[in-house]
Amino acid sequence: MRGRSSRAFRTDRVPEAAMNEPGYTGGRLRAYLQFLGALLYFFFARSMAFRAAEGLAGDGWFPLVDQAMLAFLLLVGFAAMGFWLDRQIRPISEQGLPRREGWLREAGMGLATGWGLALVCVLPMLVAGGIAITLFTRGSAWGWLVADAAFFWLATLAEEVAYRGYAFQCFVRAVGPVGATLGFAAIYAIVQQLMPGASRASFVVSLAFSFLLSTAYLRTRALWVSWGLNFGWKASRALVFGLAVSGVSSHSPVVQGDPMGPFWLTGGAFGLDGSWLACGVLLLALPVIFRVTRDLDFRYNAPVIVAAGIPVDLDAAARATRRGHGRGRTRSSHSGADRTTGTRGTRDRGTKGVSDQELGNRRKSRLTPDPAILISSLPQSLSPAAPCSLGPLFPWSLVFSFPRSLGPCSRGPLPLISVN
Repeated sequence: MRGRSSRAFRTDRVPEAAMNEPGYTGGRLRAYLQFLGALLYFFFARSMAFRAAEGLAGDGWFPLVDQAMLAFLLLVGFAAMGFWLDRQIRPISEQGLPRREGWLREAGMGLATGWGLALVCVLPMLVAGGIAITLFTRGSAWGWLVADAAFFWLATLAEEVAYRGYAFQCFVRAVGPVGATLGFAAIYAIVQQLMPGASRASFVVSLAFSFLLSTAYLRTRALWVSWGLNFGWKASRALVFGLAVSGVSSHSPVVQGDPMGPFWLTGGAFGLDGSWLACGVLLLALPVIFRVTRDLDFRYNAPVIVAAGIPVDLDAAARATRRGHGRGRTRSSHSGADRTTGTRGTRDRGTKGVSDQELGNRRKSRLTPDPAILISSLPQSLSPAAPCSLGPLFPWSLVFSFPRSLGPCSRGPLPLISVN
């Protein structure tokens, strides 16, 4: 029994929600100081990347080299902080970039959402006043289009690492997820206000957009969805429709778009980042983010069930149940074969001279249930409508309320679990 139970409770099969919890043991003050250090390093890295790009690249390649240097400095610097201050084993993954199962699908989900939001904002512009589009079909223009796509890929990566990476995680530990979301939304909006042509509308749009991206990170515990959403929102407007992004209208060498319509709809020369329409669309996109990240939120934010200090992997226990049932059917078939071949007398020779009470005790010991099999029956025994007491499974009385996704359950009492 000990061998079977150890396989059911292997530490490498701990639920993913437990593996995604940061191993942080410091207090709030230390987390706040780490946040301040990370924020100061962000502004230092911006300055260093700008100076390095000035010395390495000309005017044409300067934006791409600048964002590449900034992304590199942020990833390496925050990884060093995580490794040194928090003893993180995989500091790049802990920043929100884990190579977990389905990460490409998550990025694609965010990309599709960002593209959809941009399209929802562009369609009213087409109806209200239209967009004057100019196409350039030179061969070199398509090469620069690829370079501009790489620019947005690196720029959005740098933004996500800066505003939802290590510094954001430290701030979450210091003030909680709501406070960190609001605080970083304010920081992002203030930084965006430094762009030429910024307005009150652009400040509100920056707040709404940062809040949307932080929500995507908190519900998935990774940057894949928020990075894809950020890239889709900005790159699609610039590269597909030729619109300005934060006041810069020279991103697409193939398509140049000049929107015609009221300022509250188009954002003027600043683009949709200064449009009141975009603000409303981004706020209405919050339910969409909650819907598309529903499964990821349950997978990476569900509470971990700990039985007497041992994380319980229900999936592994269910597999152990199936194996146990298979072994039980095999033993039953062997017993039937023994009875048909007349070998029962041979099997009962060892019980000669043993009292009926002793025989009953032996039968009960053979029927002692495997803890892995009993634990796997927890989802069938717990009711989603009412909390259930786990009774003797724990050394003290604990009450849990399980999510509805565990499936329909009966309200009957749980079986006793005996672990030898």
